[in-house]
Amino acid sequence: MKLIATFFLFCLSALLWATPPVSAQDEPRAAWQVTRFDITVDAPGVDRDLKANSRLTIRNVGKGAGTILSLRLNPKAEVKEINVNGAAATFRSSPEPRGNLQRVSVNLPSPVASNATVEVSISYRLSIPENSGLAAIAPGNSQFLPLSSWYPAANTQFSLRGPDTAPFSLKVNGASVVSSGTQAKSPASGSQYDQPLSAQPFFLEGQWETVDGAAAETRSISAFLPKGANADERKQAEAIIALAGAARTYFSTLLGPAPDAPVRLIAVARGAGFTDAGTLLLDAAAFRRAKIDSATALLVAEAVGHLWIGGKTPIRGEGLGVVREGLTRYLATLFLEKQFGRETAEAERLRERIAYAGVSKRDAPLYITTPLDATYYESVTNKGAMVWRLADRALGRDAFVAILRSLLQAKATDDSGLTLAAIRQALNERGGAGLKTLLDQELEQTTDMDLLVGLPQQRGGQWVAALRNTGSVSATVTVQATSASGQRLSVETTIPARGFGEAAFSTTAQPVRVEVDPEKLYPQLDYSNDVAPRTRLSEEALAEAATLFAQQSFARVETITREVLTLAPGITEARVLLARSLLAQNKLDEALKEFQAALDTPAPAPSTLAWANVGLGEISLRKGQAAEAARRFNDAVRADAEYASTLAARAGRIKAEAAANAAPPVDESARTFIAQFDQAVKGGRKTEIEALIVPGELTTFVKGIIGSQPELWTTRVLRTEQLDANRMAVDVSINTRELGRDQSGTAVLVLSRINNSWKLAGIEFFEVR
Repeated sequence: MKLIATFFLFCLSALLWATPPVSAQDEPRAAWQVTRFDITVDAPGVDRDLKANSRLTIRNVGKGAGTILSLRLNPKAEVKEINVNGAAATFRSSPEPRGNLQRVSVNLPSPVASNATVEVSISYRLSIPENSGLAAIAPGNSQFLPLSSWYPAANTQFSLRGPDTAPFSLKVNGASVVSSGTQAKSPASGSQYDQPLSAQPFFLEGQWETVDGAAAETRSISAFLPKGANADERKQAEAIIALAGAARTYFSTLLGPAPDAPVRLIAVARGAGFTDAGTLLLDAAAFRRAKIDSATALLVAEAVGHLWIGGKTPIRGEGLGVVREGLTRYLATLFLEKQFGRETAEAERLRERIAYAGVSKRDAPLYITTPLDATYYESVTNKGAMVWRLADRALGRDAFVAILRSLLQAKATDDSGLTLAAIRQALNERGGAGLKTLLDQELEQTTDMDLLVGLPQQRGGQWVAALRNTGSVSATVTVQATSASGQRLSVETTIPARGFGEAAFSTTAQPVRVEVDPEKLYPQLDYSNDVAPRTRLSEEALAEAATLFAQQSFARVETITREVLTLAPGITEARVLLARSLLAQNKLDEALKEFQAALDTPAPAPSTLAWANVGLGEISLRKGQAAEAARRFNDAVRADAEYASTLAARAGRIKAEAAANAAPPVDESARTFIAQFDQAVKGGRKTEIEALIVPGELTTFVKGIIGSQPELWTTRVLRTEQLDANRMAVDVSINTRELGRDQSGTAVLVLSRINNSWKLAGIEFFEVR
């Protein structure tokens, strides 16, 4: 009996896995979708609360009438009152298991029929005890992004059909803020934004200097720089604005006229990467770098693409991430190829492949993946881009783009939006059974393809390579052979699903290398056996080279990275590793050449900008050019790419300035503040320490200081750097003793000016051991 029950459960689970979920429009019950947000908030104050009133227009998109409406909200929100169509309603709050949210169940006074709408007003207060990149309350520097669930919605990012996006009106009383959409004429104190596109409400408070696009191509594109930005930062802002303008023109040629919406590029200290309806948050370092880097270029291109995909045309339904994120990523990469060249685009596709390879053996089918899955962002964006590339290749660029443009324009005024299912249907009608089978596999099943190639064998007047495909669908691929003289021959062939094939090369010269699918069109479980004789592919070689560099096997790193660059010269990460290995072997002239070549790449990675300048700084120091070394290290610091390079750059800058007999700049008011902070730490009183820290910041650090009560804490200011009009970075050395154990090291503290006084706002680096 137990065996029968187990067998029954197995069959039931298999049936559920194989059956696609029912869409909202087919559900025999109520299903809700917000069609408009109208939100009014009071500027956050010293009580660290956000007081808000949200009025939602909600449509029942299910098939049955609804009597209970469930909304999701931040768990720290306290709901005060709810009105439905102007009348008070009863409600109940309970934990929402998906995403650690709060579910507010509202009793509707009368059933809401299918396709009918209801207006719901919610008054609530949201407490923010600790600041983060999603929600922060700080004097003149508050921000609330959608992922914090600061406003109520029927669907969140964790819903299978995705979050509610809709036109919105946002009014913030008592504060000057930035959001998306058109800024309305504001009251005496406050801000208001009206967004006609499909979007999610958000706002940021801060002090910025605006740089506006001057050319016709950059009309209504603006960069918001921190107050006090210098001439170099404004010049870089103009370059990024020009890039956004070029992206808007490119997408217009593909997808039709651009939405009449402003594009805002906002420099931020946290929350970078968020984009919605034409507004993009960029790390402030993007405006300090000497040139546009690959990460910034991709973010800008995707932000512009989202004006069409998700903004002008809502993206709804199961698998929406494959459309909103994956399709946008694919089209943005096409723009990078046009703007910066093929090598830049290939380097970006390699990064996508590396990111997806890390999750390929444990990801879920794309059309049912949500942000609750750990693989979501690596999967829907990167594998999604590969799937759209396959569809593009199968149909041809013109046909593929024409279908997308037609669908996006047809659904631009339809609240039901564009769905993955609708795109698939249109592609299948044009591409036939072969494309349908391919899309069914790539979207509804997990990745199971692995393409293998064997060493060519001579057969008559040809060299023949055996092929194998372990996947569930056939693969139409290029197979490329290379002779000892460097001559390349390519043939097209189809390898059947779970079958074998051959590639025959009509040549008398023996191929010394053969590769299947050199463009890497197909998502695979393992790319390492695509080549015979088997060798490391770029993604594997980069990982091995980084490991060997950490082990100080510099000669091996040089060999591996030269191999990578022979096959993929646009991978700047490999070129920088090569240059660093040459520098470690004291091959200064060769290293200098490679570092400079990396910097001269059209759109290098941020880490490339940082490490190349660190390397050039070290070379300059060894050659006795201390002033030049300090300049290079300073450029690396301003690149602010990642922890290791910035830490090395800061230490190198101080060393180079000392060698040049140039006293590092030190702001005396910052030195005075650091002395006060030392005294507060030694005193161990929580109130005194918290009085010197920006409210909501460094709560864990404060608890640690109070709990350990250091016997000694001495901070020496090494250097200060003005980040903007109200923020300063301070390089310090710290000596401390806790529980009889001495520790010392360096740190970088970030100070923020509030009411003409410094407060500690963050600790960027803390190397005290």
